[in-house]
Amino acid sequence: MDVNAAVAAAAAIAGVLTGVIAMLAFRFSEREQKRPTRSSLHTDAVLPPGVDTVLSVLRSSAVVLDEADAVVKASSAAYALGLVRGGKLAVEPMLQMARDTRRDGEIRQVELDLPRRGTGRGEALAVSARVAPLGSRLVLLLVEDLTEARRIEAVRRDFVANVSHELKTPVGALSLLSEAVMDASDDPEAVQRFAGRMQIEATRLTSLVQELIDLSRVQNDDPLEDAEPVRVDELVAEAIDRCRHQAGTKQITMAAGGTADLRVWGNRGQLAAALGNLVENAVNYSPARTRVGIAARSVNAPGGDHIEIAVTDQGIGISDKDKERIFERFYRVDPARSRATGGTGLGLAIVKHVAASHGGEVTVWSAEGQGSTFTLRLPEAGAARGAHQPARETRAGGAGLDEEAGRSTSQSPESNAYETLPAPEVLP
Repeated sequence: MDVNAAVAAAAAIAGVLTGVIAMLAFRFSEREQKRPTRSSLHTDAVLPPGVDTVLSVLRSSAVVLDEADAVVKASSAAYALGLVRGGKLAVEPMLQMARDTRRDGEIRQVELDLPRRGTGRGEALAVSARVAPLGSRLVLLLVEDLTEARRIEAVRRDFVANVSHELKTPVGALSLLSEAVMDASDDPEAVQRFAGRMQIEATRLTSLVQELIDLSRVQNDDPLEDAEPVRVDELVAEAIDRCRHQAGTKQITMAAGGTADLRVWGNRGQLAAALGNLVENAVNYSPARTRVGIAARSVNAPGGDHIEIAVTDQGIGISDKDKERIFERFYRVDPARSRATGGTGLGLAIVKHVAASHGGEVTVWSAEGQGSTFTLRLPEAGAARGAHQPARETRAGGAGLDEEAGRSTSQSPESNAYETLPAPEVLP
């Protein structure tokens, strides 16, 4: 009986011990779960309330550092700029700024040039970094990318400098010529000669001012606000008529061919100015007794049908090094020839802006001594097109256009698609 009682007592004691051990283990587990780990120290939970929401809506790249310089929070833009790598701030000047701010609590700001990640061209990112204390332990770093703003500012400075230079030339010439006219008042022949030069410089100045106005308009206005279906045949006829006098003086034949009754969608005035600039350049940079061809066609594209208008000349051509820059404002392949032709260096820049604002593009093929082909590619209006037939050709002096002029339109890779089109008909 005593033995049984002892066994029962031992079993009861063992059960109580097991229960106590289980309860202690449960309490210990709960305490371990609530204890902050090393990884949890660098989560959003350590940020002051509302900071995470504010950082998510900032346009600047944001990085929050703790007292050990570890990254607590970083925006996706900060990773994209290469500011954060491996959980650490990778830019030493910014890291030093953060340490100084943590030490004295002062807000600091500096502009830096950072190497661009993933490129071997040596380009730099211009950034503005601002560091401020965030509570007692954290430091907030805000970084703004200034690269685009600096580029725009540089473009504006260059534009103002170029405009000043371009305006200075004709204005200075007019001033000198007016003095010459006054000094030669008793020589009618000299007065007439100087007055003729003054007219040339005044025309150049007027053209420059007008093209500056046109360039400003195409950059600031939205052409699709007044968009309408525009007949390509009418644009081509207007461009030819605009250059008829210059072409006749140089005995240059202008030929229009391709598919008739095509329509593009856009602002008629801007489209006419763009195509007119291309045709005018082709005439100005072509030798006497050559041909300028204009051909249009419809091209199927994944994003919708487009119209290609190609302007081909037999002029001096463009070198490879100049092709990359010919659409820049005030850039001239041959400055001396531009002065002789009255070029301002803004025509192709206007064409580029008009094409881009209409959802299209302008491309160029050229070879020195063989001529050039500029292709203006624009969205089609979607209207029904007529039968494929050659448009009429306008003759502006010189000999009639033979089959060779039709071949000249397809000399370049840009215009090989025009080979199947009939040669433009020659008007008597």
